[in-house]
Amino acid sequence: MKDEIYILAIETSCDDTSVAILRNDIVLSNIVSSQKIHEIFGGVVPELASREHDKLIIPVITESLKQSKLSLDKLHAIAYTRGPGLLGSLLVGTSFSKSLSIALDIPLIEINHMHAHILSIFINDNHSKPTFPFIALTVSGGHTQLVLVESPLKFTELGTTLDDAAGEAFDKSGKLMGLKYPAGPEIDRLAVNGDPRKFKFPKPKVNLLNFSFSGLKTNFKNFISNKSKHFLENNINDLCASLQYTIIEILIDKIKNAKNIHNISDFVVCGGVSANSYLRKRLIELESTDNIKTYVPKINYSTDNAAMIGINAFFKYKSSVYGNLSDPSTSRYPL
Repeated sequence: MKDEIYILAIETSCDDTSVAILRNDIVLSNIVSSQKIHEIFGGVVPELASREHDKLIIPVITESLKQSKLSLDKLHAIAYTRGPGLLGSLLVGTSFSKSLSIALDIPLIEINHMHAHILSIFINDNHSKPTFPFIALTVSGGHTQLVLVESPLKFTELGTTLDDAAGEAFDKSGKLMGLKYPAGPEIDRLAVNGDPRKFKFPKPKVNLLNFSFSGLKTNFKNFISNKSKHFLENNINDLCASLQYTIIEILIDKIKNAKNIHNISDFVVCGGVSANSYLRKRLIELESTDNIKTYVPKINYSTDNAAMIGINAFFKYKSSVYGNLSDPSTSRYPL
């Protein structure tokens, strides 16, 4: 086994074109180019996303190599997001990764996007790390899951959303209030000056470890549909705070349920919604109130990025778990 393993990782699952280079578990570069073209549509347009990836992939790889001060001939493997995600977007990263693997004659490593979010906590950034086994809450615009993680290669789904993801509830509700896409960060910002108990929205009654956000989203839509523009302007902070409070408390309740059912106290919370400031505050409180220790990746590793693909690939490389050129991209990729 080599002492130093250099991996180039590519992430193109949605609307961020990202390339990272890692030396073992240390990030040498992590370039993320976010596509602004979708803002006017209030959401990601798949065809536009894949075209933007096609334009950006070479410049982003070039910049990543430049920042890492590494040349292609020093690489030991190419890693890429195989799924889940938007198929057109995934195909750009997949095709480029396979071509690079063939050209350099080095192993190709395919990565499950959700595994990568979870394992991003193991990037060497001087923060404390969980021990196996632990439970992960992956929470983003496309996914909301509870996952039992027994090793870097063994994941078992404990619960998932039955309809919409938490991040989608943020974004779609924000659009109804006239906030720009993605609305999650803007709701987080406005909620700071709002009263989280000003408006009461329902929590779904579903299985102990499953999630549901479609009912909340519909209730919120019905609540503001007959409200005037003047009402929205005067109550925007309270609306954001109340919506955020409801979504985050649903997540906190599920963490408590998972701890009680599985008797595991270490939790990793990852995905784009993990950047939410109120969620991070509540996670800190859980340690003293419920004896739950939570680990959250740094903000720049919480949203979609290639460094998380690279750390997942590092674990696979050490175990000689490689992909095949025949592996297709897949919009749905079970754990």
